[in-house]
Amino acid sequence: MRTYYYFSWFNHFFPEKLFKLLHEDIQDRKSLVMISGDPSDYEGEQVNFDDITEWTWFTQANLRFDETHFIDYRMQQEEAQQVMRNASVIYLCGGDPVQQHDFLAKYELSNVIKNSNAVIIGASAGSLNMAAKWLFSNDTIPEVETSIIYEGLSCNAFAYESHAQRDYATFVEGYLFTLSEEIDVYAAEQESAMRVKDGKHFSWNKVVQLQRNEHSYRPTAFIGGFSSAPGQDGYKRSLKL
Repeated sequence: MRTYYYFSWFNHFFPEKLFKLLHEDIQDRKSLVMISGDPSDYEGEQVNFDDITEWTWFTQANLRFDETHFIDYRMQQEEAQQVMRNASVIYLCGGDPVQQHDFLAKYELSNVIKNSNAVIIGASAGSLNMAAKWLFSNDTIPEVETSIIYEGLSCNAFAYESHAQRDYATFVEGYLFTLSEEIDVYAAEQESAMRVKDGKHFSWNKVVQLQRNEHSYRPTAFIGGFSSAPGQDGYKRSLKL
């Protein structure tokens, strides 16, 4: 039984329903392992966890662990792999998704994550890298000359977009359309999240699914506090364009 959480970003703390499910899902709290979203951008040799926003979300939710590790280039590859193998929760932090993507490859962490029985969580850039594919686009980052589709960890068989704007024309006709030709896409706004557990998808706040099928592309909006994915009974409210 695998459990995955995809976070967009929270400006303050977890929503109450998300808070409760995290407590239910994270029973083993021996070791939290956090993977930097900016593994090259550090100062000094010591990690100050109070400066890591994603860690403060956990402390505010009273999710505390016997051990907490933070992986970036200050930690040697062999040690990074070892602490991840012993992790109760693996947490891919936000930051630069390309830099994190390259770090996972260089340190050979991808298979360690995919083979782990830990709860896997990603925030912003981390959630992109958890997905099967994600888009690095000049529509969202003007400095990027050419849009690139990256291969993620494939924790689940869909693409993910974080910090999405609620403009459905953007999803249907804009930069996510090309990606949706290849694979289903979930696009989450700020303050939104999605959990995948036992193959079932649940979302909080505003997560849009751009669905790939043989005949058309159908965005489905999950609007409100707690919603189930298409095909699951209950909770679902949808908007078809």
